Amino acid sequence: MKAGIHPDYGVVTVHCACGAGWETRSTHRGQLRLDICSSCHPFFTGKQKLIDTAGRVERFQRKYGLIQ
Repeated sequence: MKAGIHPDYGVVTVHCACGAGWETRSTHRGQLRLDICSSCHPFFTGKQKLIDTAGRVERFQRKYGLIQ
């Protein structure tokens, strides 16, 4: 690597909305804040959250002729 042209690669603290936190290395300065991480994501936790707000699925199916 050429000297003097690369950004600093330092330790940063990552915080998730669920309360999880850890340290990693990044070129980003300061703290990183996440809305969702592997500790709270449904794919990793095995908890499915199916939210059908105001019949969106039914509206889609009616719109495209899947339901008469």
